[in-house]
Amino acid sequence: MRSRDIFQAFRFAFSGLWYTLRTQRNMRVHLAVAGIVAVLGIWLELSADQWAMLALTSGLVLFSEMTNTVIENLVDLVCPDYHPLAKIIKDVMAGAVVLAAAVAVIVGLLILGPPLWDKLLS
Repeated sequence: MRSRDIFQAFRFAFSGLWYTLRTQRNMRVHLAVAGIVAVLGIWLELSADQWAMLALTSGLVLFSEMTNTVIENLVDLVCPDYHPLAKIIKDVMAGAVVLAAAVAVIVGLLILGPPLWDKLLS
């Protein structure tokens, strides 16, 4: 692969990231929460293992939100009129995002909770 092709591939990828940020309110919410978690993590001086877990779970939520955007747009393209199966596809993908976010909240509470509690009480 030539360097120009690699540059073009990254440009397309960043275009997709920018599209999702620009058009999906929930993506912006998830990113804002991840930013708050990062600030808390810096303040609490988390270990590398803790950072890795938070990065993985935050990344899973952001990935899920982007996948949800793809699925919604693809379903709308293939089936512009209402169809009960299209609704199921969209609902299941939205449920996957909620599940990823719930897991991220649990991981965040487990990692950030104890040191935050200690810092606030001392």
